[in-house]
Amino acid sequence: MDRKKQGIALMLLSALSFSSMQVVVKLSSGTVPLMEQIFVRNVINLLLIFFLAKRSKVSLKAEKKYRFWLFIRSFFGYLGMIFLFYASANANQADVTVLHKMSPFLITILASVFLKEKLSRIQIPALIIAFSGAFVIANPQFNSNAFPILVAFLSATASSVSYTLLSYFKDKVNGLTVVWNFCLFSILGSIPFLINNFVLPTWKDLFMLFLIGVFGSASQLTLTYAYRLAPASEVSIYNYAGILFSMLLGYFILGQKVGIRSVVGGGIVILASFIVYIYNNKKDRIGVQEKCQEC
Repeated sequence: MDRKKQGIALMLLSALSFSSMQVVVKLSSGTVPLMEQIFVRNVINLLLIFFLAKRSKVSLKAEKKYRFWLFIRSFFGYLGMIFLFYASANANQADVTVLHKMSPFLITILASVFLKEKLSRIQIPALIIAFSGAFVIANPQFNSNAFPILVAFLSATASSVSYTLLSYFKDKVNGLTVVWNFCLFSILGSIPFLINNFVLPTWKDLFMLFLIGVFGSASQLTLTYAYRLAPASEVSIYNYAGILFSMLLGYFILGQKVGIRSVVGGGIVILASFIVYIYNNKKDRIGVQEKCQEC
């Protein structure tokens, strides 16, 4: 199997792991408080990052000049996780996933405003199409309550801020260091809520919490290695398979019906991402041809 196929396989596995985590969050939400879920999820991820850093001999200590932005990245990532877990516990899984997949489009806007990256001629119509899909899903007549749907969109917004900062850290701060700081921030941020709202988990709850940590860590790691094996322009589109996975898992495990608005809205968002995917691949091919002509 070549590197591109390996990257695609890992991206699909990442999408499946992410959708599986959402389902387990929903299943355990009745007996385990939200902040307890977040605490355990990040403890497991922190231990995994520590093991990988030791194995790779990577220092997890960031330079002082980057610590403020690591704090900002961790803060918005933490908010995004809280919003995601709340939405997963209270809304249709397919809707949550579709709206969470709005992050790349929100990142485009943020990168344009704060990183001064120019919007391509295809990105503007793609943004309009994507937000049209989100509007279809957010319609108050849909089978999810309006507030959890709004929270799901806020999750995508907060996550897009933290993801945008990853571009700033590129070639400056090791990826493991970034994730380490995020997990540590999330753990410390969860402790005050645990003190006042701790529920002693049963063996079943412990197993559910363990699965949340495993699926969350698997989603993050497989996503990271997928981008290492193949260019983002070639594999990122496969992350949208998470919409299908969430629909299937929500239907078969949670008994959630998939409404017509979910299908239409999800299809519109996927269409927008597919347009950008085709454009980026075409642009990359032209760039390669021009380099070859120069040679």
